Amino acid sequence: MTLSDEELERYARHIILRDLGGAGQARLKAARVLVIGAGGIGAPAIQYLAAAGVGALTIVDNDRVDRSNLQRQVLFATADIGAGKAETAAARVAAINPNVAVTAHSQRLDAQSAASLIAGHDVVLDGTDNFTTRLAVADAALAARVPLISAAVAEFEGQLGTYRGWEADKPCYRCFVGADPEREGLSCSEQGVLGALTGILGSLAALEVVRSIAAFGEDSAGKLLLVDALALRFRSLQLPKDPGCPACGKGTLR
Repeated sequence: MTLSDEELERYARHIILRDLGGAGQARLKAARVLVIGAGGIGAPAIQYLAAAGVGALTIVDNDRVDRSNLQRQVLFATADIGAGKAETAAARVAAINPNVAVTAHSQRLDAQSAASLIAGHDVVLDGTDNFTTRLAVADAALAARVPLISAAVAEFEGQLGTYRGWEADKPCYRCFVGADPEREGLSCSEQGVLGALTGILGSLAALEVVRSIAAFGEDSAGKLLLVDALALRFRSLQLPKDPGCPACGKGTLR
């Protein structure tokens, strides 16, 4: 995968990084990334992945831009209210970087559609706020052996993890959250969320996607990053693989 003169100039600050370089940038250009959700997490992540030169981005979101989204979903503007998020995000990607091939799916991902949407992608970024959808994405990514970057925010807290549960020493998403698809949770419309915090987690999620593709620094799979905006504190925990996990262990889900 070669880079044009225009791309060499565009990505110059990446290329001069010792741990990324031209080879890493070429891997980014060759990569296909699926982003589930163009909301608080997805909006900043999409912008940074487009700017980073990921070769192909697929954006899945069935929602429309609401005025209440604009406090944190900085990919959208007031004029976009009422427009489809996936299509609007795709137009922004094209404006940021015409070298990125972008596809928009205005649909809700579920257990039936997850496998076909994930097929052919190198990394999946899940920024949805629905637990059932998160499990569907996680199960399909595990079955396809595609790395899953999962980020979430609520009020003043956020979390981020990379999951490759098919590997013997790495946990999957169900090792972390359990298997109950009916787990109840409050949405950000019910409990609120600090807008800038979604920007932090979305940017970190984009960073982990780039790391999964270009393989720089330490492997973050199996670690959970916790962000506390009230205390301005970042903590990293090691997530153990659950030998009884129904998805990647000796359970019965698979």
